[in-house]
Parts: sequence; C-alpha cells; structure tokens
Amino acid sequence: MASSIAKFYAGICNIEATLAKASIAIMTALVLVSAVARTMRQPVDWAVDFAIFLFVWSVFFCADMAMRNDKLVTVDLVTVHLPKKIQFYLKLVNYTIMMAFLAYMVHYASWLSYTSRFVRFQGIAWFSYSWVVLSVPVGCTLLFITTALKLWEHYRKGC
Repeated sequence: MASSIAKFYAGICNIEATLAKASIAIMTALVLVSAVARTMRQPVDWAVDFAIFLFVWSVFFCADMAMRNDKLVTVDLVTVHLPKKIQFYLKLVNYTIMMAFLAYMVHYASWLSYTSRFVRFQGIAWFSYSWVVLSVPVGCTLLFITTALKLWEHYRKGC
C-alpha cells in the first residue's frame, strides 16, 4: 500500500516538473513572439496575458519542487545557535504553521476561484480568471502535501 502511494506521489512530482518546465518554456516563447510581433507592428495582444497565466502556475509548481528538494532560502541566523532539541521543536512548529496557512489558502482560493468563474482574464475574452486563481489552491495543496511529508520525516528522524 505504502509503495503504491509513493509511486503515485512520484508520478505527481514528475508531472509537476514537466508542467513547470513546459510553462516556463512556453511563457518565454510567448514573450519573444510578442516582442518580435510588436517590433513588426503586428502585436499579439493575448501573448503576454497568457504568459502571465503560465508564470503564475509555474511559480507554484517551482515552489513545491524547491520545497521538496530543500532548495528554499532559510534564515537560521538565530536558530542555528540554539540547542538541537529546541531547533527540532521550532521546526515542527514552523511546519505546523505553514500547513495551517496553506490549508487556509486552499480553502479561500477555492472559493475565490468559484466566485470569479465569470470574470474574464485581462485581454483574453474567452479565458476565465478562475483558471488563474485555480493555481493557488492547486499549488498550495501540493505544498501542503510536501510540508506534511517534511514534517513527518523530521518527526521520525527525531532530535
């Protein structure tokens, strides 16, 4: 059972990495196409707006990947000088606070995504703003899972 869940989670992580890479590549291409088209006096109005949409999604995917791989910036100027036992408990408290915040964000952004379903996103008349806002609950859910796994790993490892 545990190995099938681990395989499922690894699959989600691979999909997340692929989507992040694709979003960044497409976003870069859209900005380039938009700049070239504007130079040729044939602007592509929707290109930058869609690039912003892809940027928002890639931010959350990349944040989760950075969290999972311990690549986020940390400031431990004070805590590094504390006893190991206090550092252990502070990290548990920190993870718990993060999880509470992420759970709130999932709840609030899900509601916001639903209520903004009829709002159009910037210059793209056929594109709902809900797709942009949906990046928050999806990204925060992924970050919540990663944080929960980090908390469990830290707790299991002990002081």
